[in-house]
Amino acid sequence: MEAFAMWKSIAGWVSRRVRAERSRLVSGRTDWGKLVSAAKVDALLTELGVRVRDCRYSPLVTLWTFLSQVLSPDHSCREAVAKLRAFLSRDGQAPCDPDTSPYCKARQRLPEKLCAGLALDVGGALHERVRDARLLGGRPIKIVDGSTVSMPDTPANQRAYPQAKTQKHGLGFPIARIVGVLSLASGAAVDLAIGRYKGKQTGETALFRQLWSRFCRGDVVVGDRYFASFWDLALLAARGIDSVYRQHHLRLTQEQRIRRLGPDDFLLCLPKPQRPAWMNRRTYASLPAELVVREVEVQVRQRGFRVQQLTLVTTLLDPAQYSADELATVYRARWHAELDLRSIKITMQMDVLRCKTPAMVRKEIWMHLLAYNLIRTVMADAAQWQDCQPREISFKGTLQTLSAYRPLVETAAPDALPALYEELLAAVACHRVGHRPDRYEPRAIKRRPKPHDLLTVPRKEAKRHLVA
Repeated sequence: MEAFAMWKSIAGWVSRRVRAERSRLVSGRTDWGKLVSAAKVDALLTELGVRVRDCRYSPLVTLWTFLSQVLSPDHSCREAVAKLRAFLSRDGQAPCDPDTSPYCKARQRLPEKLCAGLALDVGGALHERVRDARLLGGRPIKIVDGSTVSMPDTPANQRAYPQAKTQKHGLGFPIARIVGVLSLASGAAVDLAIGRYKGKQTGETALFRQLWSRFCRGDVVVGDRYFASFWDLALLAARGIDSVYRQHHLRLTQEQRIRRLGPDDFLLCLPKPQRPAWMNRRTYASLPAELVVREVEVQVRQRGFRVQQLTLVTTLLDPAQYSADELATVYRARWHAELDLRSIKITMQMDVLRCKTPAMVRKEIWMHLLAYNLIRTVMADAAQWQDCQPREISFKGTLQTLSAYRPLVETAAPDALPALYEELLAAVACHRVGHRPDRYEPRAIKRRPKPHDLLTVPRKEAKRHLVA
């Protein structure tokens, strides 16, 4: 109910704020529910030392409009301002200026840490709330994975997030690398690191280490082979965090096996490598000279799968408590990270960002993450209502349903919200993910791209050639 009431409460706040009746009217009487409360926004603004201006585009109004923008398929500032103007007119208030300049300036004033804090608060609360007792005894499992996003080719973006070396100057686009930590049970985005695509300490493992402060003792992190280094295993284990990774294909471990636990199940003793350049001497000295881990060889018997055999490395050493089959099931669930990133990048259209400065690019990413976590919260409510798992509900179906119900939410009376919310949850729960066990598809597309020539010289030069 809290997630559904968000739009109604924000809409009411916007209406009152634009009327300028009282700057803090919403503080004690109306909020965004326990999910994103106005009090939380005020606390973050106070912590960041931001002075709230008494203007039409205050931080909460700007947040509401920005959130509306990233949830819209159009994604343009003009449509976001038009929606705000239409809402004010429908509410009987003086409409705002259709010019997008005030809104764009308000977005620039919006602190990046405010957007990030709200996104992580919503994701963290959902992760704590949803548990799956079927895997690893109900321990909280988090998946880590990386990806990239593109952005407009502006000088500022190129300086902060340079394009790939394989692209010629004037023909490429700035690229940012992102590494996200996602909840396996709920799909919530718990944390995110943003960095350059190239350069020292810009890889996925380096960005992953920036996120360790968000992990808690007892967590289990699942990742692909790029995270299966001695340092990630040892440093996380020292924090009380277990890991399940795919073993790197170049790492030979036959001579490091010290005990056989079962068929294709062994204990390894890994010697500590030389200190890497990024690690200080004190941290290096605190690590043990040897690390005992477990290695499990998994045979993939499903026909049509690309991988026929894979090897897992984990710090979950007890075969009685964590069987080899269960570890294989947990690692197979890692694929949900790929699907979640696809939902954020493709379904929510974050793969190509629109902002022209690095600071605004990061805010745009965090606002997408906030919107994504809010949608995941509605999915969790629908799953609880229908007694199913959140992963069984379609993300895109939920987004489409929320978009359809949003006008009703903004105009409904407060006493009508509970019944409307139940109707929404029933509609969301109907959109289930198809049960397709062992599904496989060729990595190819049938739709042919349009036969346009590729731009092989900078656009200014190509235009000069046309004129000549």
